[in-house]
Amino acid sequence: MPRSLAKVQKKLSKKKGKISSLHENSRDAQKLRRAGARGEKLERLAAARAKANQPHMQRVAYFQGAAKAATGSIGVEKIHGLIQRYISRHDEEFAELKSQRRPGRPASTREDLLRQSMAAEEREYDSGFWIPDMQDEDNLAILRTWNGEWTALNTFKYVRLSRDGTVQISNFPPKGLS
Repeated sequence: MPRSLAKVQKKLSKKKGKISSLHENSRDAQKLRRAGARGEKLERLAAARAKANQPHMQRVAYFQGAAKAATGSIGVEKIHGLIQRYISRHDEEFAELKSQRRPGRPASTREDLLRQSMAAEEREYDSGFWIPDMQDEDNLAILRTWNGEWTALNTFKYVRLSRDGTVQISNFPPKGLS
């Protein structure tokens, strides 16, 4: 049974000729509607999956830029500095939104979202911030040549680095405190 809309349209055009001359509730019209709905559903799911994967992609891209700038392996102190800069990347926007707000007015939605994401990243840093392993030379070489695709992220080694300096081996994609 053909699954995609293009396959259904092709099969029906071979059978009927012109597709626009179908009865509204015929079996062939129902097949076309089902195939179209299936295609829309798959597109929605793919878009939702890409949106959910975006924070991981942005984080790895940030650390890729730092890896390209550095030569050799990166020390723990420098990694802590990179993490602090990554966590504070929204500070300017947050301060601007806060200063634009009149006294006594509630925070805007964007300001609330920034506050929540910054607090979540601080909590994650306390328990173990998920990053690519930047102390391993081989991993850094792979990270520097990363092409920005989601499917290539599983080739890296990952660690969780906490504020107190504890390093734990992690996996991809991050789940809880893996």
